[in-house]
Amino acid sequence: MTSASAAEVPPPNPLARAPRKPYRSISEGLAGHRNSLGVLRLVLAGLVIISHAFPLGGWGEDPMLGWTKYQESIGGLAVVGFFAISGYLIAKSGAGVDILQFLWRRVLRIFPAFWLVLIVGAVIVGPIVWLLDGNRPGGYLVNWGAGGPVGYIVLNADLTMRQWGIHDIFIDTPWGQHTGSSALNGSLWTLAYEWSCYLIIAVLVVLGVLKRARWVVLLVTLFYFGVAVSTYVVPGLAASVIPQFGDRFRITLPLIFLIGACFAMYSRSIPLNDILGVFSGIVVVASLAFGGWIFVGFPAFAYLLLWAAARLPEWMQWIGAKNDYSYGVYVYGFLVQQFTSYLGWHHWGYIPWVLATVVVTGACAWLSWHLVEKRAMQLKDFGPGRGLRYWFGWARQRFSRNSEKIKAAPQD
Repeated sequence: MTSASAAEVPPPNPLARAPRKPYRSISEGLAGHRNSLGVLRLVLAGLVIISHAFPLGGWGEDPMLGWTKYQESIGGLAVVGFFAISGYLIAKSGAGVDILQFLWRRVLRIFPAFWLVLIVGAVIVGPIVWLLDGNRPGGYLVNWGAGGPVGYIVLNADLTMRQWGIHDIFIDTPWGQHTGSSALNGSLWTLAYEWSCYLIIAVLVVLGVLKRARWVVLLVTLFYFGVAVSTYVVPGLAASVIPQFGDRFRITLPLIFLIGACFAMYSRSIPLNDILGVFSGIVVVASLAFGGWIFVGFPAFAYLLLWAAARLPEWMQWIGAKNDYSYGVYVYGFLVQQFTSYLGWHHWGYIPWVLATVVVTGACAWLSWHLVEKRAMQLKDFGPGRGLRYWFGWARQRFSRNSEKIKAAPQD
């Protein structure tokens, strides 16, 4: 190159920001915290509040049900999204830990905040409503079994909701008048299903599938897909063989969870493509409008969410990266809406009331994260979180020391 031509080329600017490199795979696009999964989960939690506001405020059913020919509601769509993202993240997590670490971390993530919201409902919200109804304070604790506050905490403590209400609290809210029953927190029902999905991954962790035989995850997913198809073609067929499948959510929720897990297993091979992202969005809308939501909409929606998490603007990536409020928003939304509708806030109108409940729920989620969830997750590497290798090594050392002491002891 001549000196004249060299002068025509400007020197590189070390301060210039490099152009954003297009990702080739889902794995690259979602690596580390360089993604927007946090903000997507917050949006999904907000959609649950928007959906529940219709029946809880006395405005009837979620309008999306009619538009989708009763395939899905706004809240149902959000739950499906939660399970898809959870399947991806939990499978990724399970591939890097042993079974002891896996279960310990899952317990820390789901149970402490769940127990807290049960206690808040039974110990704080319940007594306030009880007194506002004009009841004597001592009467709240009369029933220590089912139907009372203690029963509400104890019977629901394992994530399976066996008691929805306490006495007749919230019976005068729009939801209570519609159902004729007391219900403090109707959102908590999905957590038992999520835990069952965790247990599926736990079995795969024990078998070493996530590390050495990822095709098994695909096989299990196809099994659930086949069950869904058989149930659609011949209703009750799957339930006649496996009674648990009489509950459709034991089919659909593990299915979308496992679809997310499949994306995790093959994330290095699945392309992250804008054309595929847009096409998946079209498929989601078309399947909701014309049918086939479970069969073609589920995998399309899972891809759409993961694609969006990688392609949304970079300034969104900090949301939820360190402080994940989505779980708190989800578990407190229904309780806040019931309490505020009891206070009459829903008479403000749909939009003002929803905005107010979002603010209050956000405050509850903030407290839940910083007081309980974050502190619980700080224990993920303690105790059982150290893993089987650590504890087996500890046990061998103790056995070796005891053996040496026995040998060194004087013989009679």
